Amino acid sequence: MSIITASNLIALVNVAFQVYFILLMIRVLLSWVRINPYGKFYRFIFELTEPVLAPFRRIFRPSPSFPMDFSPILAFFALALVQKLLIYLILLVF
Repeated sequence: MSIITASNLIALVNVAFQVYFILLMIRVLLSWVRINPYGKFYRFIFELTEPVLAPFRRIFRPSPSFPMDFSPILAFFALALVQKLLIYLILLVF
């Protein structure tokens, strides 16, 4: 009998993505306030979230006339899609 079940894997995927969504939200909130970019907390959040945000930032660069950064919004949508695909694949395998 397998210890790993579909429901356990789905729960693990959901928790992992929820933690990452929270980290992204913290990153967005930190961008609205003045904070030391060399602080340990900021560096921790930055290093965990930048690998996901950087590709979107390269594709959709903010322009000088409209400097809003849409990369977090796009990252949320992409991560939600990946989460749903992983859950679907887990359900197919088990």
